[in-house]
Amino acid sequence: MTAPTDAARWRQVNGALLAKALGEWCYEGLLTAEPAGDRYRVALGAGVGYEFAATPEAFGWLRVHPDTILRYGTGLLGNRVGEPAWDVRRFLVDAAETIGADPATTAAYLSELSATLAADATLAAGPPAADLLPLDHADLEGHLTGHPWLVANKGRIGFTATDLDRYAPESRQPFRVRWLAAHRGLAEFRGTPGLSEHAVRAAELGDETAAAFAARLTDAGLDPDAYVWFPVHPWQWDRVVRVEYAGEVAERRLVLLGDSPDEYVPQQSIRTLTNLTTRHRYDVKLPLAIMNTSVWRGIPPHCAAGAPTLTSWLTGLLAGDPAIAGTVLLGEVASVTVRHPYLSDVDGVPYRHLETLGCIWRTPVSAVLAKDERARPLSALLHVDSAGRSVVAQLVQASGRPAVDWLRTLFDVLLGPLAYLLYRHGLTFNPHGQNALLTYGPDETPRRLLLKDFIDDVELSATVVPEREPSPAGLVPRKPPALIAQHVVDSVLVGHLRYLAPLCADHLDVPPATFWALAREAILLVQQRFPNLAERFTEYDLLAPTFPRYRLNADRLVVTGYGDQPIRHAIGALGTVPNPLATP
Repeated sequence: MTAPTDAARWRQVNGALLAKALGEWCYEGLLTAEPAGDRYRVALGAGVGYEFAATPEAFGWLRVHPDTILRYGTGLLGNRVGEPAWDVRRFLVDAAETIGADPATTAAYLSELSATLAADATLAAGPPAADLLPLDHADLEGHLTGHPWLVANKGRIGFTATDLDRYAPESRQPFRVRWLAAHRGLAEFRGTPGLSEHAVRAAELGDETAAAFAARLTDAGLDPDAYVWFPVHPWQWDRVVRVEYAGEVAERRLVLLGDSPDEYVPQQSIRTLTNLTTRHRYDVKLPLAIMNTSVWRGIPPHCAAGAPTLTSWLTGLLAGDPAIAGTVLLGEVASVTVRHPYLSDVDGVPYRHLETLGCIWRTPVSAVLAKDERARPLSALLHVDSAGRSVVAQLVQASGRPAVDWLRTLFDVLLGPLAYLLYRHGLTFNPHGQNALLTYGPDETPRRLLLKDFIDDVELSATVVPEREPSPAGLVPRKPPALIAQHVVDSVLVGHLRYLAPLCADHLDVPPATFWALAREAILLVQQRFPNLAERFTEYDLLAPTFPRYRLNADRLVVTGYGDQPIRHAIGALGTVPNPLATP
């Protein structure tokens, strides 16, 4: 990404990220903020400290105000000298020893911070919040700022500046994907019942392109039906496939067919693409050998292989449940699995080397919308433009409804289905701001919940739940009910509503106590509607006094670092946080 030339904007996004780092690292217990009069102070090593004003918010989080941060050090005369602080990279270096980050981790994390800042500077030059309301969901994705909890949320290790200009969501540059043919000894296609490999091929390519690709194989003396066809991200083809699979290309076990007829844009997750040219065609999830947020962004072979089966089971299960009729599942309807021809047989190989090829086709958002509906990612509600105007305030204003009424509808549409899925079926998605979307009618009021990303994130409780049987054996993790409920807690309550509450206080004049009372009401309403499930309300206790505190940032900084891992590990909890839903 081109380096920003506007120094004022660079300092603005730096200050915002510094405030975020202070707040999140204190929330996770990496740092301790001590009261200092009407301010807070964080003491670091070598006489360095940071002082700031902050508002205490839900879950024990401090919302740090960027313009109030001072950095203190020891002056030449031994006195304590403070100056305005805006540099988040300096803060990382100052804090590294205190939080326990080793030098190698500090250096790598500094690169992630720099990449995040460069992306934030691009986004800060975006349009006013009001101009985002008319955008299609695919266009809107490129204006959003990413994971609200993770500090270095756009690190994208492996991408060059040119790659970011070409493939990052905020660059909003359409591109074509490459199509490969993989010999059936390497690749396997799977689809939901009734969806064949040839049907997907025809639907995604069209007759003319499919015929041209088949002719390319035939002219080379190869049988088109001896190969599985699938797309690959152009970056992955150039940087990974042509190098690591050079032998398979030479032996024509992998054959490049050509570019897609359609153009795509990346969603916030980068590796999932939306078809811009032909909107009814599938979204496609493709592996990228980059690290972003918490993991390398490949596609595990078991995920690709199991996605259609899980989609079939989920849609069948919930289609027969009228209580969940308004919630839409964006199914992962077909996939191609490519296992590494050599490393798949080696125990302990870091997972990123095993997830370099394959794809998952997903039902597109446009296919499930009514004519008068517009869809937006849940994360759009947290967006604030460079002038301080929020999308949520624009939506409420456009609706013409009182803010409290609008929020009540939001919570019913969002929390109601998620609580019901826990209570009735003992299952959860990972409904964070990218995986959950809301539809809106012409009155800009939330109408329906759309959920996606099943095979990576759906989990079932380990308890016996007759309503969901028979369930697919070995395909979905089984965990204790408390851990299943934690998905909703971390993805929605801590990971989204924690940030939406202060926005609503500042922009809609809805006090935090009212905000959380409305959220609590939405869950109680589900309990009132289904008293026969009462024994499960405490089993999946969303109204408990406290929740375990999970540490997303600490996992990278002090637990995992940047060394290769054999598996995608689970993030651990440390301590607890108070639940704002616990009392009226």
